[in-house]
Amino acid sequence: MQEKILLLEKIIKESNYIVFFGGAGVSTESGIPDFRSQDGLYNQKFDYPPEQILSHEFFFTHTQKFYDFYREKMIAKGVLPNKAHNALKKLEDIGKLKAIITQNIDGLHQLAGSKNVYELHGTVYKNNCISCGKFYGIDKILQSNDVPKCTCGGIIKPQVVLYGESLPDGTVIGAINHIRSCDTLIVAGTSLTVYPAASLIRYFKGKNLVLINRDKTDYDSICNLVINEKVGLVLDSATKNL
Repeated sequence: MQEKILLLEKIIKESNYIVFFGGAGVSTESGIPDFRSQDGLYNQKFDYPPEQILSHEFFFTHTQKFYDFYREKMIAKGVLPNKAHNALKKLEDIGKLKAIITQNIDGLHQLAGSKNVYELHGTVYKNNCISCGKFYGIDKILQSNDVPKCTCGGIIKPQVVLYGESLPDGTVIGAINHIRSCDTLIVAGTSLTVYPAASLIRYFKGKNLVLINRDKTDYDSICNLVINEKVGLVLDSATKNL
């Protein structure tokens, strides 16, 4: 593995425009469980399948049950950025990394200090009243035992993309523009099975496509470099000498 890390370090040093595309595996080292692994959220037993609970329809038809699940399973309390987030912040600071595109909703990239983050699936830190549009932070959700309500009486909804909802247009367009423009795309912590987010990879026309993921994926064969290891370990090792 050390040879591959040295190759990644070389790629980073020779790159002028890096974009990072990350999934749940970027946050697991912070203690946030992923979704599709053997111990992931989608393989646990609940009254309803998680995919159903986290759907647009379920939010409006079973709002209390949605929030019971959402508060317990989707909002990670007290977690901190890990080595992956900190390494990406370092790459941004030295001008190598131009954008982070993430499927995660945990806000850990921003907590680590990264500035140019495209959150494809939204964030738990932003919420709006569905009646008047008033903004609320995460505390409003955490401090409510029932369905959180606005001062106008309307239901508050997280700015998280639920099943049955479209990805935010502005975020997708920005992400595509960066993927099209970069010379190196580092894809990490994702099996690339969640669409439409995974389909954004097809816009890459640059030189180096790097994949860091614990398990093999269907995209391994088209990558310049594949490292099957923890994201934080790899990125921390590859950026130590920068």
